[in-house]
Amino acid sequence: MEDVGSYTRITYMVPTRGLIGFRSDFINMTHGEGTLVQRLADYEPWKGEIPQRENGALISTETGGAMTYALWNIQNRGQLFIDAQTPVYEGMIIGVSAKNMDMGVNPIKNKKMTAVRSTGNDEAMKLVPPKILTLEQAIEFINDDELVEITPTDIRIRKKYLTALDRRRHARELGKIEDETDE
Repeated sequence: MEDVGSYTRITYMVPTRGLIGFRSDFINMTHGEGTLVQRLADYEPWKGEIPQRENGALISTETGGAMTYALWNIQNRGQLFIDAQTPVYEGMIIGVSAKNMDMGVNPIKNKKMTAVRSTGNDEAMKLVPPKILTLEQAIEFINDDELVEITPTDIRIRKKYLTALDRRRHARELGKIEDETDE
């Protein structure tokens, strides 16, 4: 660390994989005043794991178009990455959970239509604007069991194993879940 006039210069040795997604945090920390310069110093041996995110993901359990009614109920469980009418599929990550576990949610569920209406019950459902991820933010967000999909119009995040059954099977193979038949 050295002072240069009214500025402070700080030099770190950080693995490149540790800088993925850091630029947006750096801009927030320095209120847009900082300058981030990175250079390759040397190739070094593996230094260990870099911590992953602590929050879980909101994972779609159905395929179809996201409905306002469903998203209005889901937004209480975390921050959404999609808006109403966005096409979703099973295994697609549609938001970040407020808890530290993955949650399967149904974003295509629609309100049941009945002939009975009461005053005040059918008020307008206002959705919190979704967080639209850039490519760098999406790469920073994913864990080891997740992938980033890039199309000409969208950047999406999905689980490596799309169905809940496949995810459980894979976790069991890795030894993360005990087999129910072993009891």
